[in-house]
Amino acid sequence: MIRCPACGHENADTNNFCTNCGHSLAGGHESTGDTTRVVAAVESPEEITGEDLSADDVSAINQLRPNSALLIVRQGPAAGARFLVNSDVTTAGRHPRCDIFLDDITVSRNHARFTRRDGHIWVEDENSLNGTYVNRTLIDGPVALRRGDEVQIGKFRMLFFTHTN
Repeated sequence: MIRCPACGHENADTNNFCTNCGHSLAGGHESTGDTTRVVAAVESPEEITGEDLSADDVSAINQLRPNSALLIVRQGPAAGARFLVNSDVTTAGRHPRCDIFLDDITVSRNHARFTRRDGHIWVEDENSLNGTYVNRTLIDGPVALRRGDEVQIGKFRMLFFTHTN
């Protein structure tokens, strides 16, 4: 076991980074050669569209309340999962305290934030390692989301839907 020099957490000998705080453990043991890699936007030959939604997804979207939204994971870990965005600030990341818990190493602990303001829901990257993408474009500031937009956080590709009048 390796004790993290930053927080004191005990980590497995094979870890390069502390599982508690993310601090590098490279100084405490011989390197395994593993490095942290940046994951680019997932490209796939087939387009993911709202047309391939299940009846349950359509029903969930139709039941959304005003000023709320739904993210439906279409590709990546937990495909088919749904996340409700219904508060002024909704956090997304690998930290268990995030409102949207995305359990994959390609997701930073505090990866992105969804903010409800001015009649829109905005997404903003929280200085994550791999970035946040909207419609396959890396964002560098807050972006207002529209119904049907694709949000990518790590390997998770999610479709964004809002309440309809």
